[in-house]
Amino acid sequence: MGEEFCEAPDAPNDPALVKKIVTQYKTVAVVGISRKEDRDSYRVAAYLQSHGFKIVPVNPQLDEVLGEKCYPTLADIPFPVDVVDVFRKPSALLPLADEIAAIKPKSAWFQIGVVNNEAAQKLRDSGIEVVQNICLKVEHARFAG
Repeated sequence: MGEEFCEAPDAPNDPALVKKIVTQYKTVAVVGISRKEDRDSYRVAAYLQSHGFKIVPVNPQLDEVLGEKCYPTLADIPFPVDVVDVFRKPSALLPLADEIAAIKPKSAWFQIGVVNNEAAQKLRDSGIEVVQNICLKVEHARFAG
């Protein structure tokens, strides 16, 4: 995610919320996914898929990842998703928050190094649960793995 400054989250992540997300939600849109196996976005998606999650790759440059159709944007996904897992620079999150809010997932998950308090608050105000600056793969392994 480059050299971009990562602000501190405005509030700590609620462990009960984190546990709920990783144990109860099963459809995860992975925004910014890569086909490169050494990238965190690929590794997290592969892990989730191997643990029974339906992954929904989102990247306008790709057609397919991990055997799943890749959608150019969140708006192009023709079915509901539970979680939007974000692998993008923090500066991309505010405009992305509008896209996330428009599809009404249960939660938005900003990976390690991805913090944007303004975007997080915008999503919370839309009724979407938000966690920031932690890894979905690590938390799933901790609570459900």
